[in-house]
Amino acid sequence: MIKFNIRGENVEVSDAIRAYVEGKIGKLEKYFNDGHEVTAYVNLKIYTEKRAKVEVTIPAKNVTLRAEHTSEDMYASIDFVEEKLERQIRKYKTRTNRRPRNSVPTAKVFTDEFAPLDKSDEVEDAGITIVRTKHVALKPMDAEEAVLQMEMLGHDFYVFTDSETNGTNVVYRREDGRFGLIETK
Repeated sequence: MIKFNIRGENVEVSDAIRAYVEGKIGKLEKYFNDGHEVTAYVNLKIYTEKRAKVEVTIPAKNVTLRAEHTSEDMYASIDFVEEKLERQIRKYKTRTNRRPRNSVPTAKVFTDEFAPLDKSDEVEDAGITIVRTKHVALKPMDAEEAVLQMEMLGHDFYVFTDSETNGTNVVYRREDGRFGLIETK
């Protein structure tokens, strides 16, 4: 079951918009196990040039799904985000089903819910300004799964705990489109 947390910035979330979001994003319920509850965090924004941005984040047990789209039409952006999330789910399920079952230790219980984002706090130190702080819970995984998580979030890098060495590692997208891995000692 998907619960919804819908916020509007510079736009009032009307009953029609809420029903449309819940109807479209609610279609993703079929990809989750029965009885599994997730919360979809939906952020709707309208900019001064009348462009609408839709952001949806769904933190689940082993993956965080995220998609965003900006266009002239709020409803078209919602449609695009729903399609993108569905593609992410299918891609993730396909890759995880192809992996050998013994590649991840079954004795470990994954508690990989990401911590909520903190409010922006500006901290100045020697000319460096930190404008946002994120707290994340690192979960054990291999580099391939970390790249998949990175792609799903739309980021250029991803920090994770290596499931074999328990070291903190980073995967990143290189300028040539391929991926790099930074391993810590």
